[in-house]
Amino acid sequence: MSDILYFGGPILTMTEPLYAQALVTEGAFIRYVGSLEEAECAAGPDARRVDLAGRALLPAFLDAHSHLAATANGLLQAPLEDCADGRGVCQRMADFIRERKIPQGAWVKGKGYDQNTLAEGAPPDRWALDRTCPDHPVVIQHASGHMGVFNSLALERLGVTEDTTCPAGGSMARDGAGRLTGYMEENAFFSLLSQAPMEDPAQLLAAFSDAQDRYAAHGIATVQEGMLSAPLVPLYQELIRQDRLKLDVVGYADGGDPAVAEVFSDYRAKYHRNFKLGGYKIFLDGSPQGRTAWMRQPYVDEPDYRGYPTLTDDQVYERVCLAADHGLQLLAHCNGDAAAKQFLSALEKAAAAGRKLDRPVMIHAQLLGLDQLEQVKALGVIPSFFVAHVYHWGEVHVENFGPSRAAEISPAGSALALDLPFTFHQDAPVIQPDMLETVWCAVNRRTKAGRLLGPEQRVSTLVALKAVTVNAAHQYFEENQKGSLVPGKRADLVILSDDPLAVDPAAIREIQVLETIKAGTTIYSNQEKKVP
Repeated sequence: MSDILYFGGPILTMTEPLYAQALVTEGAFIRYVGSLEEAECAAGPDARRVDLAGRALLPAFLDAHSHLAATANGLLQAPLEDCADGRGVCQRMADFIRERKIPQGAWVKGKGYDQNTLAEGAPPDRWALDRTCPDHPVVIQHASGHMGVFNSLALERLGVTEDTTCPAGGSMARDGAGRLTGYMEENAFFSLLSQAPMEDPAQLLAAFSDAQDRYAAHGIATVQEGMLSAPLVPLYQELIRQDRLKLDVVGYADGGDPAVAEVFSDYRAKYHRNFKLGGYKIFLDGSPQGRTAWMRQPYVDEPDYRGYPTLTDDQVYERVCLAADHGLQLLAHCNGDAAAKQFLSALEKAAAAGRKLDRPVMIHAQLLGLDQLEQVKALGVIPSFFVAHVYHWGEVHVENFGPSRAAEISPAGSALALDLPFTFHQDAPVIQPDMLETVWCAVNRRTKAGRLLGPEQRVSTLVALKAVTVNAAHQYFEENQKGSLVPGKRADLVILSDDPLAVDPAAIREIQVLETIKAGTTIYSNQEKKVP
């Protein structure tokens, strides 16, 4: 395979020295980074020359946390993000059934509503869904993925009656007459959703291709399957068998079902057809914008409500020990500071018993307390901040937690001051896997209303870029392969329309991804602005 020589634009290495004049790739790897003169010699006369023409070349971004399968699934479901009220949600579901010609009795799913943007401040109940979708079992899922509503036929299919007991760590809403409304949270919602049939396998496999294209269009070459549950096992086995994964996918098995990790035991620490098993994943609480995040202090408008946990202390400790005993990494979903406390306490207890985990990750860490950061560092925990919450739900956090606590969501500035490594993510499909928007959020910390939320938690553009390159590679134990432009590392690259370090910080999210390259091969190209 012939060499490729990149030159003529800023090349950000994400290491020292920060800039290079030229880069040479040989097949799937980087051969040389440095001066143009020496690059010419390293590449040889037959190399293909790519003039960046002022555009910027960086290491491809790494997705530190998302759900690839859910992102693919979402492409086959009714989109509810822009619905203004409950009536609009119900009508969107009815229109989706009609437009797709979905047979009577077949399941129909919608995703992306947010009660914070609905006129009623709440989703429609099951009876509203029954009126517009009487002949189909229907479920609609909140944007966070942690809650949703089943219509009456769906509840009937799932065997739910008025006498059904709510599982621990979940909630099943009832109306004034004591009837189930169809609205479920956390474990109650997850347990029922897992029993609903998956989409058509052929359509789902095709959707995986489209989902990967979305990540690649945002400059991402490594993605995460953030909860590899038992129903997804045959799907991933087929994706691997058919060689349909064009991005590197790191899967985290359900920590409550060790059999899932056992199925993929041969994929530990190495990729096979672009898939590897990264470790285990557990959920400790819910969503702050959905008001299920578990807090040490109450929500401002409910003095007796702090959210709630989804696992007991003993269950968390058992899962920490499971990961330690199997030598696997553990990712823990912790949005609230009470959930963070539970996770840190379990890690500390395990470490005292000789079961210290290597690079455990606290996913989201939205409301991680500043007083907890020292313990996070001492235990070697990597917080992966969902920093884009500042823009997308910053105003909601102000309403739920008050200005002071809201200003400290995703405390990247405080973590940086402690020299605590962290990463950023988008939790797709919660929001699009737009890395440049996330970098913009971390640097500017502006809400949708324009409020500057927590200026002391802002970080520089360079720090934000490192969070989605070198730090993310470190989180995946791939720092010797990805994340920076160094000879011998993988040729996972992204070409941007502008140098993020040179533009006004307010303009970062206007930068275009022009090309994404994985292992030396282009997997996305913006044809309108394609690099010559």
